[in-house]
Amino acid sequence: MIECEDLTSASLEAIKNLYHQHGWLAYLQDDAKLARAFDQSLYTLGAYDGEELVGFIRCVGDGEHIVMVQDLVVAETRLRQGIGKTLMQSVYERFPDVRMLMLLTDAMDERANAFYQSIGMTKLEENGCITYMR
Repeated sequence: MIECEDLTSASLEAIKNLYHQHGWLAYLQDDAKLARAFDQSLYTLGAYDGEELVGFIRCVGDGEHIVMVQDLVVAETRLRQGIGKTLMQSVYERFPDVRMLMLLTDAMDERANAFYQSIGMTKLEENGCITYMR
C-alpha cells in the first residue's frame, strides 16, 4: 500500500534514482544544489511502498498567489497506478485557495500531457512549452 509523507534531502539517493529513471540528468550534476532545492521548496511529498520511494512531488512558490509544481516523478514501474494523481491531489488539498496552481511540461510528452488533462488541468501552449493551470 502506498503511503505519503514529507520528503527531504535525507532521501537524496532515492530522489536521484527516480530522476535518473526518467532521464532528468540535469538534477544529478550537483548533490549539494539538489539537496538545497529540496530543503528550500515550498512543499515536497514522497510516495512510499514500504521503505521504497516510488514517487514524489515538489512545489515552489509563495503558497498564496502561486504554487508551481516543479517536479512530479513516479517510478517507471509504478506508472498508471494512481500515484501521480494522489500526489497532485495532495497539492490541491494543501493549497485550496491559491490563486494560480501551475506546472510546465514538454509539448511532445504525450503521456504527461494526457495525465495533466485527465486531472482537470487547463492547457496553455506557447513556443513548444505547455503550461497547465488549475
